[in-house]
Amino acid sequence: MAKLSKEEMIAAIKEMSVIELNDLVKAIEEEFGVTAAAPVAGGVAAPAAEEEAAAKGPSEVTLVLKGLAEGAAKVKVIKAVQAITGLGLIDAKKLVDNAPSNIKEKISPAEAEGHKATLVEAGAEVEIK
Repeated sequence: MAKLSKEEMIAAIKEMSVIELNDLVKAIEEEFGVTAAAPVAGGVAAPAAEEEAAAKGPSEVTLVLKGLAEGAAKVKVIKAVQAITGLGLIDAKKLVDNAPSNIKEKISPAEAEGHKATLVEAGAEVEIK
């Protein structure tokens, strides 16, 4: 197998969808026994970071599926919910069928925005609370 340069890897990653990137991260975590979670800041910088985050807005939000957009393919939305939540197909379908429903709770606003983009692309109506 040919060795890829950093530039080639970055180019390949840029072409991936959010779902493909999520799958890649999970595969890397499993292969190398690591986690992609950001390290917790310690010492003096932590209180300053907390104050800054509080000034910007909530640190934890809930991603709510409001329903399907008009003409949306339900299967795409179910698969997106399944990829985001890690649920099985039947449980993901139940969440979509019982909209409005919470997809993920107590997540960072940045993570919520990424998941929202994925769901909107699939044809869902989504709200971040």
